[in-house]
Amino acid sequence: MIPVETDIIHDKSEQKNWNESFYFSFYDRGNDICGFMRLGLKPNKNEKSLFCFFMMPDGSMVGTKEDIEFDGNELTAKGLTLTKVEDEKVWNLKFDGEMSSKKKDEAATAKVAFDLRFEALNPMFNYRDCVTTGDKEDLSKAVCSEHLEQMGKALGQLTIDDKEYYIKGLGERDHSWGERDWTAPRAWVWLTCQFNDGYGFNITKLYMDKGEVDAGFLYIDGENIPIVKADFATEYDADGSPSELYMAFYDKDGVVYGAKGVMKKKIVIEFKGEDNRGSIMFENLARFKVDDDTDEIGYGIAEFLFRK
Repeated sequence: MIPVETDIIHDKSEQKNWNESFYFSFYDRGNDICGFMRLGLKPNKNEKSLFCFFMMPDGSMVGTKEDIEFDGNELTAKGLTLTKVEDEKVWNLKFDGEMSSKKKDEAATAKVAFDLRFEALNPMFNYRDCVTTGDKEDLSKAVCSEHLEQMGKALGQLTIDDKEYYIKGLGERDHSWGERDWTAPRAWVWLTCQFNDGYGFNITKLYMDKGEVDAGFLYIDGENIPIVKADFATEYDADGSPSELYMAFYDKDGVVYGAKGVMKKKIVIEFKGEDNRGSIMFENLARFKVDDDTDEIGYGIAEFLFRK
């Protein structure tokens, strides 16, 4: 059981790139809308960073990415507010303001408002249940040494210009803290998938210059089962974005699972680091199928980051 005090704003270290971040995502199958958002606190760089995007059913994208001056530990910036209602169980996600919109090559501005309730579906999972050796922990320190994950469902209202949607979707949230250098890894793959309220998985694979780190969980039959290894084979489009993913992942007892992911929609986000380094991230809505005896289909985020 993870203690409640993990779901708080933590005391910062002296690391220049120290960061505390909160991320939420969901996919509403009925409306065919995928949303994801993140708010990061970077007090030692005097910054708050945020992004918030929606992949719409007509193929358009609505969203924003900004860095603003740090004004305290409150989880609010540029119209986005994340409010904890109950530790490890319920959050409110709100926004009211303007975002950029883009359909094909046409760019515009949209008025956006949402009021969503994110309710947890499984116990919070700590990546330390997977990363148990000193060398693996050392490899992950530059990306965030502390990392929690949790499945959930998002419910509420979303309005974009004159269109209103009632959101009812499954998703994921993560909470991480520690040093965060977006350009430190050679690459990472971070996957979330929800089949239903009681079945889903989360997998991450971190590719550092000196090794790899695997982590995640399979949530099934009311239990978080730690994932300790993942192998990927990925096909890419001409622009370098992933198109299909074939994977095998292994739980703590050595049981292996096979799965396939197909990318349905994507948003591209770039990050700039020091010494002219940078990275590019493809945030994809993916459709997943696990090799089992069911025909159940899951959806979630397939996030691929590459150092440029």
